[in-house]
Amino acid sequence: MAPSLTYTGLYAALLTLLYIILAVRIIRLRWKYRVGIGSGEAEELKAAVRVHGNFIEYVPLALILLGIIEFSGVGVVWVHVIGIALLIARIAHAIGLTLSVGVSLPRSIGVLGTFAVLLLAAGILLGRFIATLV
Repeated sequence: MAPSLTYTGLYAALLTLLYIILAVRIIRLRWKYRVGIGSGEAEELKAAVRVHGNFIEYVPLALILLGIIEFSGVGVVWVHVIGIALLIARIAHAIGLTLSVGVSLPRSIGVLGTFAVLLLAAGILLGRFIATLV
């Protein structure tokens, strides 16, 4: 069977829904605090903007890595492990930073989970590359 991006597409779609939730949250808070650009002085809006910004900083790279992994024929189990871990990490991060701008368990899970996903995906791809050299 030819490699495809079916499973990466699933996680991209789920993460897109999360992205939209985060974006709509910012829109609602901008209306609430009457802020057209930026975040003004509203701490709640500042946190929401940061959650959204952090999401967009990490998720695209993770999805690119996931897509390369799936397309290269790595087992579908790895694609699901990485995709599910990324989704859980990003949800946890959003919850954690929404509850507190300081350290929190969900935020820590989100940060560590996201970094673990990136490191695992990079490791898989580096391993596949090294295997081609041997």
